[in-house]
Amino acid sequence: MTVLTRWDPYREFSSLQDRMNRLFNASFNEGRDESLTTSSFAPAVDVYEDEHSVTLKIEVPGIDEKDIDVRIENNTLTVHGERKLEKDEKEENYRRIERQYGSFTRTFTLPNTVDTEGASASYEKGVLKVKLAKKAEAKPKQIKVNVGGEKTLEGKAPSKAA
Repeated sequence: MTVLTRWDPYREFSSLQDRMNRLFNASFNEGRDESLTTSSFAPAVDVYEDEHSVTLKIEVPGIDEKDIDVRIENNTLTVHGERKLEKDEKEENYRRIERQYGSFTRTFTLPNTVDTEGASASYEKGVLKVKLAKKAEAKPKQIKVNVGGEKTLEGKAPSKAA
């Protein structure tokens, strides 16, 4: 079975930075709670557009909707949130933590065709959906083409002068 993985040239730098952060945090925190929660992450986002709107779907599983803040200011959409470490388990029982915790911020510059007044957001099954309506003048217009005889403004055929 062959699996394709998208190549990200900066993944190694991010991984190195995370390891260095953990090394310094482990040295200076001396076992405090922050050592497990210092990792930051950026949730995956799908952006698609149709003739009526631009829609963003942001994966934020495990985050309560009260911990998500969506703002539009100066044609910029900002989504900020925080995934908190569950304190049900004692930290010494963990053998490995792969899920990322902490706060995130994603910022998107909106095109001029978007009507920011017509924005809406919904949250379902760990996916935040932000829908941005397009301005009326940005929507495609269909122009009817008359085939056949030429017509004037009154709907009459033009008279031919001799």
